[in-house]
Amino acid sequence: MATVNLRPGESQEELLRRFRKEVAAARILSTCREKRWFVSKGELRRKERKRALRKMRKKQRRLEGRR
Repeated sequence: MATVNLRPGESQEELLRRFRKEVAAARILSTCREKRWFVSKGELRRKERKRALRKMRKKQRRLEGRR
């Protein structure tokens, strides 16, 4: 859990900004969104394979553009 303490002379807005940064860095919200629904192991594998394919194609396009 992300926690922040109010520093002397710090406004509530600054405290909230630091808290949001810490939550984003800890990937708390993205993890909650992912775990909102059950995903089977097979579906996870398919998603990973699809993601890897997209990443590989993107890398290929980048290499093609440099030539």
